[in-house]
Amino acid sequence: MARVRESGVLGRSHGLSRLFDYLADPARDGRILREADVATDVFGRELDLSGDASVRVYVHRLRRKLDDFYAGPGSSEPNRLVIPVGEYRLEVIGAAEVVVASPAPRVRSRWFWPAVAAAAVLVIGNAAGWWLVARETAPSRELARIAATPFWRDIGRDRPVLVIVGDYYIFGDTDYGHEPKRMIRAFEINSSADLDSWLMDNPRLQGKYIDLDTYYTPVGATLALREIMPLVQQAAGGPDRVRVVTSSRVTPDMIKSSDVVYVGYLSALRLLQAPVFERSIYAIGDTYDELVERKTGTVYASGAGAASGDRPNRDYGYLAAFRGPAGNHLVIIAGNRDIGVMQTAEIATERKALAGLKITSGTPGEALYEVDGMGRTNLGATPVVAAR
Repeated sequence: MARVRESGVLGRSHGLSRLFDYLADPARDGRILREADVATDVFGRELDLSGDASVRVYVHRLRRKLDDFYAGPGSSEPNRLVIPVGEYRLEVIGAAEVVVASPAPRVRSRWFWPAVAAAAVLVIGNAAGWWLVARETAPSRELARIAATPFWRDIGRDRPVLVIVGDYYIFGDTDYGHEPKRMIRAFEINSSADLDSWLMDNPRLQGKYIDLDTYYTPVGATLALREIMPLVQQAAGGPDRVRVVTSSRVTPDMIKSSDVVYVGYLSALRLLQAPVFERSIYAIGDTYDELVERKTGTVYASGAGAASGDRPNRDYGYLAAFRGPAGNHLVIIAGNRDIGVMQTAEIATERKALAGLKITSGTPGEALYEVDGMGRTNLGATPVVAAR
């Protein structure tokens, strides 16, 4: 049990950890558990046997996590923990006793791709498709000139560079069935632990909503990353000095030990939100689609989220540079929505656009742009406010 826990295979789901510990204890004294016992003791609620599958869903997830452990870090274990079919307990068996069935051909359910193809690039776990950044770019001489501009010249000079891409947690809606019917993004639920806590407060929805261990990056953030990466690698002195990580995986130690370049939506800053906006002339408005100028109260609200198809829309792009608490350099390339972050990435990689900025990576500063677009295509930007 200790080796399973230490491996991290259970993830950050408090529900799975509680279930794992609970199923192990009764096995020592021979107590026979029922589904209703698990519902009451682990999840603190009465079970509606007429259609509530939440306990079975969690048990199924725990079986999968144990399979993952013994297929990976626990592959050399002589004994294995299993949950016998139809029972609620953990049992120890020899590895030689495990029967591995030949997997059936996997058919991707129809709910999966249509739900995200139009709006996002899926990132499952931390296996993101960063090969998207490999492309033909401007000649290295021009990249060197851009990297030498005041905005970029301090990035990667004394520290490695951490590129943080804004991502979002999504979970599944089973409609009380066995397979997810759709995927859901909720701003107040940003991890499997958040989902577990929310379901504890809303017990009737247990079994309807489930953790898929799935995150996504918006299309605009991915395309902006593709634009930025060659320049970041040039500034850092080579790709081996650059690490890419999603915002959901960032820790405070990562931020302190590196120069940081953030690419993505303002709403996905996560740990970077406080250090960015504590020194900004802006504050996040009632929604993440708007910024409010603190001094004047002027509201800059994006309309890109409400625009559909190829209709004209307006967004805002945000560009900033400042020193972090550890003396490291931070660059923020962001927008409210896709066209905002894509346009800001273009500005940050053009010498002519950077020449007009009075922002350096050593001197705190920020700029806001009004971005016009058509659908998800950014057409141009107009500076709104630049501040030192």
